[in-house]
Amino acid sequence: MTNFKKKFVAALSAGIFSFGLNFSAPTQNYFSATSVASAKTLNEDTKKILDEKYSGMIGEKGSEVPGLGIIAFKDGKEVYSNFSGRRHINPDRPMTRNTKLRIASLSKMFTVFSVLQLVDEGKINLDEDVSKYLGFNLRNPNFPDTPITARMLASHTSTIRDGKIYWLKPQYGIEEFFKPGGKVYENGNHFAKQDKDYFEYCNLNYGILGTIIEKVTGERFDIYQKNHIFKDLDIKADYVVGNLSRKDFKNLGTIYRKKKGEVWDENFEWTAQSDDFKTQPPKDGGIIFNTVPKNYKPGTNATIFSPQGGLRISFEELSHCLQMLMDGGKYKGKQIISPESFKEMTTPQWTYDENLKNGDPYGVMYKYGMGIYMIDGDGKARLCGDEEIDFVGHSGEAYGLISGLYFVPGTKDGLLFAVNGLAVEPDENPKSMGKFGGGYIWEEEMTDPVGKYIFAEK
Repeated sequence: MTNFKKKFVAALSAGIFSFGLNFSAPTQNYFSATSVASAKTLNEDTKKILDEKYSGMIGEKGSEVPGLGIIAFKDGKEVYSNFSGRRHINPDRPMTRNTKLRIASLSKMFTVFSVLQLVDEGKINLDEDVSKYLGFNLRNPNFPDTPITARMLASHTSTIRDGKIYWLKPQYGIEEFFKPGGKVYENGNHFAKQDKDYFEYCNLNYGILGTIIEKVTGERFDIYQKNHIFKDLDIKADYVVGNLSRKDFKNLGTIYRKKKGEVWDENFEWTAQSDDFKTQPPKDGGIIFNTVPKNYKPGTNATIFSPQGGLRISFEELSHCLQMLMDGGKYKGKQIISPESFKEMTTPQWTYDENLKNGDPYGVMYKYGMGIYMIDGDGKARLCGDEEIDFVGHSGEAYGLISGLYFVPGTKDGLLFAVNGLAVEPDENPKSMGKFGGGYIWEEEMTDPVGKYIFAEK
C-alpha cells in the first residue's frame, strides 16, 4: 500500500466541481436496506449474513459510509443485491438500484469498449501511431522515435502523464497539452522523462482516446457512446448531467466526504463533492460541463466529457455491463465486442516485474489490460481474505466514491459495487487501509463477503 498514495487519488479521479456544502448527520434509525436474493441459489441464512454486513457499513465514522449498493451474480444469474443508506442527504433520499452515480474510473472500460468496436470495424488500429488520427504529431520529445499507439494509451504505457491538469475547456484543442507554449503545456510535465516502457496510471490517456473516437467517427464522444454502446446494453447513462432525462436526473446520487478545505475529520458533517443538484443542473460549472457548447467541434478535445471518470450510471445499468463481460463481450445474444477484441482487452498488456521495477502498480494494478486489470487471488492486490479468487475488472475512486466491477475468469460469477462517501482520508488515515490486500478497506468490505458466501460455494 506504500505506493497507493495521493497520486492515485488524483489519477483515478476525473475533474469534479466541488460545491462544498455541509449537511447534518442523519438520525440513527434512518438507515434501511433493500436486498434481493434468488431462493434457488442463495438461502435465507446467507442472505441475512450479507444484509447484516452491508447494513453495518452505513454510518458516520471510520470506514462507514452514507450509502452503498452491490449486485452479485453466480453462474450468470443475479443472486444477491443490496442498496442501503442514502444517495442524497438533506433532503434524505435512499440509495436504490436505479441511483446514478458518477462512477469514476469504471468509465474507462466504456471508453475502451468504443475503441475496440472501432478496431473491429477497421477504423482504429491498436498499434498505429495515433498522430494519424489526431491530426497533429503526438510524440514524447524524450523518446522521439517511439510512436504512441492506442494500445499504449489504453494500457497506461504511453509515456503520457497527467501533470497538474488533464482536462481543458471546450474552446481549446487537446494539442494544448503537448506543444511548447500550449495553454496547459506545464513545461513538458505531460511527458515522461525516463523509462519509456514504464507503467503509470494516467487519466489524460483516456482524454486522448476519447478525442480519437470523435476524430474517426465525426461524432461527439458522449453521443457515440449512446448510439453504439449504451443503446445495445440497454443503458441510459450520460457524461453530461444536463442531458439526463427528468426521471434519471431525480435518481442522480451525490458523493460526499468528511472534509472541509484540506482538512479531513470523521467528526465533520458530510460535505457534498459532486452532483449535489437540488432541482436542475446549472448550465455550467467549474471543471464539469453540464451542457456542451453548440459550437464544440468533435475531434478537438474530448476531455470535456471526462472519458476517464465522468460517466453517470446506475447499479442496474452497470449490471448489464457486467453481464456482457461475463459472457465474453456478448449481451442478450448480441456481440458488443468481438471475441478477438475481448481477448485483447482482458489479456495483460503490461505486468509488473519486481526486478525491473517497470511501473507503479499503486498497490493494486500488477497486471493491466486495456481499460481493465487482473487481480490474482493469492497476490498482493487480492480482494478476498480467506478465498483465493481471481478477478478481472476495474476500480474507481473519486472525491469520496469508491466503486468496483469484477468478474471471475473462467466462470460467470461477478459483482459490482459503489459507496458514495468517505469519512476518513484514503491512504493517509490507517482506517482506510485494507486488511489483507493492497486496496482500500471499503473494497475489501464489499467484495470479501461475496467471495466467501457466494463465489466460493459450490
